[in-house]
Amino acid sequence: MFRRFEFERYGETRVFLDAVAALTEETGVHPQNINFGTTYVNITLESADGSEPGSAELDLAARINALTGSAEP
Repeated sequence: MFRRFEFERYGETRVFLDAVAALTEETGVHPQNINFGTTYVNITLESADGSEPGSAELDLAARINALTGSAEP
């Protein structure tokens, strides 16, 4: 599961990254890949064994989307 998040300024990107880090520490679920630049963040979520995302990954994805006010999966 992959999603790109885009922001207006680096400060917004940084706040988002810090919030994602807090969520991953809270849930114990970590993205397989996070890639970012000044105004974007790419996040890839997979299950630990590389298969389709399970309920833990889907929950984390929903919580990450909620950080931006988006309901998009």
